[in-house]
Amino acid sequence: MQLTINGNSFSTSAEAASGLFGMAMGLVIFTWIICLVILIITIIGMWKVFEKAGREGWKSIIPFYNMYVLTEISGQNGWLFLLCLIPGIGALIWSIMVSIKLAPAFGKDTGFAIGLILLAPIFYMILGFGSAKYVLGGAAPAQGGAKQEPKDPWIAGN
Repeated sequence: MQLTINGNSFSTSAEAASGLFGMAMGLVIFTWIICLVILIITIIGMWKVFEKAGREGWKSIIPFYNMYVLTEISGQNGWLFLLCLIPGIGALIWSIMVSIKLAPAFGKDTGFAIGLILLAPIFYMILGFGSAKYVLGGAAPAQGGAKQEPKDPWIAGN
């Protein structure tokens, strides 16, 4: 409803509230779309990482099981994924531990591990579609045909 006083037009509070509600809903929908795009990029990247490591790609889309398999791919005990069940900081600790071990498992350095921690979707895509070879489990032998050992002594078990 429009209210006109001395030639100035004003909206009622109901119209203003509906306009604000529409803007808020638009922002929520936009945020959901961005989150969905990030989720799809992460799933595609993880699928390729799983395949490079000699695992089936479909395992990357099953909640909790994908974390178990990713922990094993990084050369650690798979049950370490249970850290994610600790409220608050558990998932962050797990993510850092897996990223630090996953990078050398694919022949990458510490800088790449930091990238996996901070920008996981992008770096999973780089790892999955890039030229990196999985050197931990012998799924992809080195160019000479011999199995290449990982550079990280923790992964190598020394």
